[in-house]
Amino acid sequence: MQEKKHPLELEVQFADPRLESLLPEATLRTWVEAALLGPAELTLRFVDAAEGQALNLAYRGKDYATNVLTFAYNEDEDLADDDPVKADIVLCTDVLQREADEQKKTVEEHTAHLVVHGVLHAQGWDHDNDDDAEEMEQFERDIMEVLGFPDPYAD
Repeated sequence: MQEKKHPLELEVQFADPRLESLLPEATLRTWVEAALLGPAELTLRFVDAAEGQALNLAYRGKDYATNVLTFAYNEDEDLADDDPVKADIVLCTDVLQREADEQKKTVEEHTAHLVVHGVLHAQGWDHDNDDDAEEMEQFERDIMEVLGFPDPYAD
């Protein structure tokens, strides 16, 4: 029996179009839905290094492009079960392509992991301490396995 899918409003933006043909919206939706624990209104935005660096500097004070940034707009609110999580998840194409190559993964595999990671952040998961990191990473492994991908943290 398949689990009930949570309501999802998903917008996908390719400000950097390099991965658009590799990552159809239906595929991205599948990855997002696999990590959802409740209703959500999400935007996935793929950007180049310049935009990724500008966002990371403006919002985190870090002057470099990072692989994924999650802007969770209602993370400190006490949501009812039917209230959607609202977030923008920004993925930097340059960084994810470089990391995929360095980690000897496909771009699709690495992007799936970053989408799952970003969606979990949107829902309040974090990895600020060792216990939280261990719990989040195990949940990511479980989700990636369901999606048919190998352990994203394996060496």
